[in-house]
Amino acid sequence: MPLQHTILFAVSEAAPLIRTGGLADVANGLPKALHAAGHDVRIIVPAYPDVASGVPQQRIVGQATVPLGTATLRQGLMPDSNVPVLTVDHGSLSARRGSPYVDESGQDWPDNASRFALFCQVVREVAMGRTGLDWRADLVHCNDWQTGLVPAYLSEEADRPATLFTIHNLRHQGVFDRDTFQELALPEAWWDVEKLEFHGNFSFMKAGLVFSDRINTVSPSYAIEIQTPEFGCGLEGLLRHRAEDMWGILNGIDTAHWDPAQSPHLSHHFDAWNLIAKQANKRDLQRELGLKPDPDALLLVLAARLDSQKGIDLVVDALRNNTAAHCQLAVMGHGTGQLVNDLKSLAAQQPERVAFREGFDQGFSHRLFAGGDAFLMPSRFEPCGLTQMFALRFGTLPIAHRVGGISDTVFDNASGHARSNGFAIRKLTSESVASAIGRAIHCYQDEPIRWARLQQNGMGWEFSWRRSARGYLACYAETLAANSHRKHRGFRPQLVHG
Repeated sequence: MPLQHTILFAVSEAAPLIRTGGLADVANGLPKALHAAGHDVRIIVPAYPDVASGVPQQRIVGQATVPLGTATLRQGLMPDSNVPVLTVDHGSLSARRGSPYVDESGQDWPDNASRFALFCQVVREVAMGRTGLDWRADLVHCNDWQTGLVPAYLSEEADRPATLFTIHNLRHQGVFDRDTFQELALPEAWWDVEKLEFHGNFSFMKAGLVFSDRINTVSPSYAIEIQTPEFGCGLEGLLRHRAEDMWGILNGIDTAHWDPAQSPHLSHHFDAWNLIAKQANKRDLQRELGLKPDPDALLLVLAARLDSQKGIDLVVDALRNNTAAHCQLAVMGHGTGQLVNDLKSLAAQQPERVAFREGFDQGFSHRLFAGGDAFLMPSRFEPCGLTQMFALRFGTLPIAHRVGGISDTVFDNASGHARSNGFAIRKLTSESVASAIGRAIHCYQDEPIRWARLQQNGMGWEFSWRRSARGYLACYAETLAANSHRKHRGFRPQLVHG
């Protein structure tokens, strides 16, 4: 059994307490797997109203007075596990309902920099054992820009814990101006191209990349991609400089929750060796959405945030331009803007062929994956992606653009891969999306034995958090060793401009 560690998992959202994206799922699944492996892991998250009301039996365990204010620390357990969770209660974090990051119009909260800098300062105090908890971290695992200042703050401590910084989505960097830098009273020495300064502003994300002992991102392929100008978002130079310190570890999913053999949201359960029942779920889904009951039509499903990253505009174009294709489309999505209007319009124009359900519903997502034949994922970039794993778990074959984590999980029918499990899009255009859909329709209708084999291949992949946790434990060991080495030789960041 590996040596037990005390791990502080710092994150700005955690399912099921609050969720805006895949980061929250990671913050639920990974600590749970680490806890099951015998490690003393504690999640620390801002006490947004939904968080404060969602953690049962919380009790006050300490207080942190930091330069940006005084916060109360409460501790409870995650609702679906025995993982301890610390919530940071401060007015700027706790008194505002809605999204943690943006207002109702989708604009960033104007005080995001001070809100998350305060959170980072409190994380520092907890990690150093200065909040009355009688607990101190061996390692602080930071996640995305909202925790990027934690490694920077901890760099000022002589006997600090090790720090790992995980990039979940490099596009969101927490960039603020010079005035904000001064308002946060950050050390003047940090306003430097080798530290936080970023093209005349400063970046929380860059702080995490510069000052952490090790960096990782959420798939092996994304770790390579972000070192290029196409995907590096201006930080590719820094990431290449730290390439030897960077890991790519594929995310996992909760395989017990995402299980078609026992999901409470399904009327017809199935597994890889009993796929007939999947057709009953397809009939139910068509009926629920008002689609034409047609067992021969390839039922395409899509569940995503309605964002330009996801490439859903290309799906709309592909279906508008290929009305004769023998397929149907069911979409569940949340967002604002023109894409919502386009999906509503397409569903109104082709009601027996296209259905759009706005928002997110857990039970419906299970029915969507169980009833669909193929899952569309034409992302322009995708650090890891979880929905393709959900789809594969339900025997719903991805039609996906092979970028980031999709490259590590989806293998084309024609690739020759022994465990091919879907249909890959190489160069992303509406025409290539239509072509991939066409290949899937042909396989579904003309090669049913091959289709079933692809389904069985997909359902047989190991996507559990237990697998991911093994990768993180190896990364933690290297991170701890790097920190120990730093303590013996001293540390001065010598880095290049992003």
